[in-house]
Amino acid sequence: MNFKPLLDRVVIKRIAEENRTAGGIIIPDTAKEKPSQGVVVAVGAGGRDEAGHLIPMTLKEGDKVLFGKWSGTEIKISGEDLLIMKESDVLGILE
Repeated sequence: MNFKPLLDRVVIKRIAEENRTAGGIIIPDTAKEKPSQGVVVAVGAGGRDEAGHLIPMTLKEGDKVLFGKWSGTEIKISGEDLLIMKESDVLGILE
């Protein structure tokens, strides 16, 4: 991918969730919600404070993250569905 987000934005690829419940019931694609977990694909350089100093990014490429259901902007790059969002929209890093 040849895309570099600006400032404090990150590019995230959604991780597909399990299509089966704990009880073994298969969930059809039409009933599934969009996953709220993903992997960071690219990060920007960081934001700027009021004095113009660079604030480094906490996230790095490869981090598995959790984000809000309606967070980010959906885009398609090289045939791949991705999300662009500000680092502050990410709820946390999953370990």
